[in-house]
Amino acid sequence: MSLLDNVKQMVGGQAAQGEEAGLLGHVMEMVNNPATGGLQGFVQQFHDKGLGGVVSSWVSNQDNQAITAQQIEQVVGQERVNAIASRLGIPPEEASAKLAQFLPSIIDRLTPAGKVEQA
Repeated sequence: MSLLDNVKQMVGGQAAQGEEAGLLGHVMEMVNNPATGGLQGFVQQFHDKGLGGVVSSWVSNQDNQAITAQQIEQVVGQERVNAIASRLGIPPEEASAKLAQFLPSIIDRLTPAGKVEQA
C-alpha cells in the first residue's frame, strides 16, 4: 500500500473517493515537493507565515488546532489554491475550505512520532 493510500485510508476511510481523493493527491504533491523542501519545507512555510503554533500542533502528539480557509490561502498561496480548484472542478473557496479540513489530519498522520523526519 502506498503512502497516499495509507493517508487516504487514515483520513477519509472509505469516504476518500472522487473529489476528496483528488484533493489528497494534491496535498501529498505539495507536501512531498522536493523543490520546496518536502514535508519539512512545507511545515516551515506555516512557521514563516506566523502559523507555527498551529502546524506544530499537527506534527506533535497533541490535539490538532484548526486552521481557516483564509490561513490556508495565506500559506500555500491563492495561485496554488486556484490551480487545485481548477483541477478538481470546484470553486477556490471550496478548495481552500477542504484543505483546511483535511490538512491537519494529513500532517498529523505523516508525523506519527510527533516530529518532522529529515528528508
